[in-house]
Amino acid sequence: MGVGVECGPYTASIVIAANGGGLIPIVHCRSLLSRQELLIVSRWTMKFVQVTDLHIVPDGEKLLGFDPVERLSACIADINQHRDGVSFCIFTGDLTDRGDRQAYGVLRECLEALELPYHLMLGNHDRRAAFCEIFPHAPRDENGFVQFQLETEVGRLIFLDTLDEGRSAGFYCDQRRAWLSQRLREAKPDPVYLFMHHPPFDIGIPSLDRIKLDGTETFAAVLRESADIRHLFLGHVHRPVSGSWQGIP
Repeated sequence: MGVGVECGPYTASIVIAANGGGLIPIVHCRSLLSRQELLIVSRWTMKFVQVTDLHIVPDGEKLLGFDPVERLSACIADINQHRDGVSFCIFTGDLTDRGDRQAYGVLRECLEALELPYHLMLGNHDRRAAFCEIFPHAPRDENGFVQFQLETEVGRLIFLDTLDEGRSAGFYCDQRRAWLSQRLREAKPDPVYLFMHHPPFDIGIPSLDRIKLDGTETFAAVLRESADIRHLFLGHVHRPVSGSWQGIP
């Protein structure tokens, strides 16, 4: 989900319980960002922060009249102030606005101030080669896609690469689907939480529905291989979105 105001970053602090439960959104709006705390009605076991759609630009540039670097710095300061009990941050794509090397360098400098471990994902505004040059230790699969997994006490967290370079819409090719299929088989019987930049469903805004993930039926068929996908976490739409798709919250 993307959470926030008119220009990123958008943040959500999220708690997952080992034995499941329902998500209750509690939204606190602030001047530079909106925070959405997703609380599980159960025994809390792990908390992380999702940040999405940073759209970082090179030093000295602005985007739509805003300074994304200034906003990210404010976001990081807020996360640091409220980091108690947080395991890590996940940045769910559109890390930069144009995928240029200079902007990734700015992002790397900004992240040095973050007092938590973090993981980075790609969105349609990103470019793999430039990203991997600046973040050479970022995990990638055997085909070079920036996707990976974390095994935690609450289940397996799987992070997907939906970038189709040169297009705003997302795509999940045969190689990536094969990788995901294997990860889902390995995860059984543990719960699975999926993270991806592009939503695989319409949200009711035509301009955004045209640039969702392509091939959603094929993607959904892969997900049906897992009996226990607990939640999808998304970015891309710059709006708070919630609901259920294919029986997955």
